[in-house]
Amino acid sequence: MLDRLTAPSFKEINNVDFIQTEKQVLRNNIPVWVLNAGDQDLVRIEFIFKNVDWDISNPLLASATNAMLNDGTTSRSGAQIADAIDFYGAFLQTEYGYDHAVVTLFTLNKYVANTLPIVKDVLLNSVFPVKEVQTFINNNKQKLKVSLEKNDFLARREFNNVLFGNNLYGYKATESDFDKLKTEDLQAYFKQAYHPQNCTIFLSGKVDETLLNTVENLFGDWKSSVTFTENKLVFAPNQTKFHLIEKPSALQSAIRLGFPSINRNHPDFSAMQVLNTVFGGYFGSRLMTNIREDKGYTYGISSGNATMAQAGYFVIAAEVGVDVCQNTLTEIEFEINRLKTELIPDEELTLVKNYLMGSLLGSLENAFSHADKFKNIYFYGLGYDYFDNYINTIKTITPSDLMKLANKYWDWGNFYKVVVGKG
Repeated sequence: MLDRLTAPSFKEINNVDFIQTEKQVLRNNIPVWVLNAGDQDLVRIEFIFKNVDWDISNPLLASATNAMLNDGTTSRSGAQIADAIDFYGAFLQTEYGYDHAVVTLFTLNKYVANTLPIVKDVLLNSVFPVKEVQTFINNNKQKLKVSLEKNDFLARREFNNVLFGNNLYGYKATESDFDKLKTEDLQAYFKQAYHPQNCTIFLSGKVDETLLNTVENLFGDWKSSVTFTENKLVFAPNQTKFHLIEKPSALQSAIRLGFPSINRNHPDFSAMQVLNTVFGGYFGSRLMTNIREDKGYTYGISSGNATMAQAGYFVIAAEVGVDVCQNTLTEIEFEINRLKTELIPDEELTLVKNYLMGSLLGSLENAFSHADKFKNIYFYGLGYDYFDNYINTIKTITPSDLMKLANKYWDWGNFYKVVVGKG
C-alpha cells in the first residue's frame, strides 16, 4: 500500500543528455540544422532571419512585415493561405523578437509536400494588400490603446526604454507609428529582410530523407542579390534612476527594477542564473518567501537575467498594492543586501541546485525543445559545451562564490526603478 505520509526518495541528477543537431547546406548556401528525433510523424520547420535595417523613422515596419506575411501573396489571399494550412491540419505562425524574425510550420510528414510550398509562396511572394494593411493598423492601434491602460504594460515598456533608449530594444511605440505603415514600404522591407543570404533553417522532429529532399528542391534555388545591414544598436541609458508614472486611481502599482547586465556570452552568466534563482527565480525564492508569503504584498514577484544578442539585463517585476509599494522596494533592497553580506545556507543552495537541474532536464521533453536549446547557443556563437559548463557551475558553485557575484553585480544605487501607479 502506498505510504502517503512519507516523501518519495530523492535521486540526484548527475547528467543531462542532449540530442545534438547535424548541419547541412542547401546548394544556395542556406544552412540547415537538423535534429532528428521522436516517433511521431510530425516536424517543425523554422525559417529564421536576423533583424535588419531597423529605422526609428518607421519603427514598426519590421515587426509589421513579419506579422503580415500570411496576409496574402501574388497567388493567394490571406484567407486562402489559412484555409490551405488548416485543410492539412498544419499550423503556420510568424514571430518577431528583438534579434530575429521567424516563420514556423508545424506539419505531419505526409503533408510536407502540400504545406511547405505554401510557406515558400509566403517567403518569396508576400504582397501586403492595402486593405489588410489598414485592418492591421486599425486593430493594433486599438490593442495599443487598451494596453496603455494597463500598469504592467506601461512599466515594462518604460523600463526597456530607460535601460536602452530609443532603439529596437527600448522604443515606445505610439498610435501614430502605425499610421506610418504603407504597403510599398512593407514590400520593400520584405525584400531587404526575407531572402536566402539572411536565412537559417531548422528542422526538428521526425526528419527523413523525403523531407530533406523537399526542402532542397523548394529552397535550394532561392536567389537574391539584396544588400542589407544587420542591426547594430546604440544604447543610451537614461541618467535618471527613478521613474514614476502617476496613476491617481490605481489600486496596484506595477514595479520594474533592474539594470543593463551581461548576456549569455559572458562567463559569469551561468553563475548569475544560480544566484537569480535563489533571489527571485522560482516559487520558493527569497523574494516570494518574503514579499508574498510573509508580507502578503503581492500574488507574485520574480526576477530574471534576460539575454539578447547585443545586450542583457537583470529585472525584478511585481504588481503590489499602492499602499505597500514603498515597503516592497525596501524589502527587495533588504534581500539584495542579505545576499551580499550573508552566505546562503547549504540546505537552501542544495534545493536550488536540484531545482535547476530538474528544470533543465524537464525542459528537454521532445525534439522541439532540444532544438530550442540548440538555438539558444547557436545564435550566440556557442557550442554544446555551454551546457556542460552550466551544469558544472550548478554542481560546484559555493555560497562564497555567490556572495562575491552579488557584490560584483548588484549595487542598489545602480538599479533603475520604474513604478506605474502610486510610488
